[in-house]
Amino acid sequence: MTDASAETARPAQRDLIIILGLLTCLGPLNIDMYLPGFPNIGHDFQTSETAVQFSLTSTLIGLAVGQLMVGPFSDSRGRKIPLLGAMALFALSSLFCAVSSSITTFIIARFLQGLTASAGLVLSRAVVRDVFNGPELARFFSRLMIINAVAPMVAPMLGGAILALPSATWRTMFWFLTGVGVLALGLVAARLTETLELHRRLPNSARATMETFHSLLTDREFIGYALTVGLIHGGSFAYVAGTPFVYQDIYGVTPQTFSILFGINGLALVGGSWLIGRAGSMARTNTFLRASVICITVAAALITLIAVFKGPLFLLVAAIFLYMTCIGMILTATFVLAIAKQGHRAGSASAILGSLNLLVGGVAAPLVGLSKTSALPMGLVLLLTSLAGLFACFRLASRHQGEVTP
Repeated sequence: MTDASAETARPAQRDLIIILGLLTCLGPLNIDMYLPGFPNIGHDFQTSETAVQFSLTSTLIGLAVGQLMVGPFSDSRGRKIPLLGAMALFALSSLFCAVSSSITTFIIARFLQGLTASAGLVLSRAVVRDVFNGPELARFFSRLMIINAVAPMVAPMLGGAILALPSATWRTMFWFLTGVGVLALGLVAARLTETLELHRRLPNSARATMETFHSLLTDREFIGYALTVGLIHGGSFAYVAGTPFVYQDIYGVTPQTFSILFGINGLALVGGSWLIGRAGSMARTNTFLRASVICITVAAALITLIAVFKGPLFLLVAAIFLYMTCIGMILTATFVLAIAKQGHRAGSASAILGSLNLLVGGVAAPLVGLSKTSALPMGLVLLLTSLAGLFACFRLASRHQGEVTP
């Protein structure tokens, strides 16, 4: 096959949802599945809880750095080859985790695991942009976001189920991830065709990469959407870090009740993503985005007021449910609108969007621990990031979504 059209073809939608859904799950599986094994890991390595926690930090750093590396590389070399290499290395790094003999080697292996898992996150979005435009882009991307919303809820339960197996240890979870990596490698090799045509690829050089990043970071509309989702969704990491403490220590709910409430909020996230998939046009998607940004700011203000006046639990649950519904809408809409005009550089654009989320989340999450007796720090983080996202959306992002670029 010598020409671009012969070298690339549109994959079947069924193949795409299976393959890209699995690739999208790699991040949540990598982050959340091993959390139930934290005590066992510390005991096995005879190390502190802080050292085990650093293994989570290292994989988050890997996820952020990896996206910025593989995104631009895929814009010049196509999507399939980087995915094949990354999935092979993900399987090897998962194996490295499973056989680690010290906490130091485990932390290094976790960094490598995050670095390689990042390809699944950034390139699944880039492939969707290669294949779809307009309302079809929004519909398909909303499906991926639903998978992305469900995966973090399922991953810890999956990890706990693995630990409950006879003779299983925390290492068994990483043997499982090794198998997931091999499965992803096989599916990409056998069923995913290349989606970025030769004539749409960017030059493969450091200078070209820097020019691409510069053009994206100086694109007012793109950076408006990127800051909107980065600030608001990144701020929602404070919700993830803060609600276990707020619900259980301040309001006294049981761990079982907390799990139910957390699951309900996960369904709110799914519902928000589903709504954007039904928007019907890019203009309506933009309208939905603006409405949801206003709505989430109101929800964050309510959460803050409830924290100040120590309002009843049912009001807090309702406000957080509204907040998480808006998160689902904003996450899906901003990614669709931000990447719609970046057809030839979708990998780089996707990398910036994903890394910015992790950067803001890494800063926001620790702030909720500033008080042990109040939900106010969590409420303030949610409110401030929502206000900043509101400003970015209305001052920087376009009021009218124009034509997409091929």
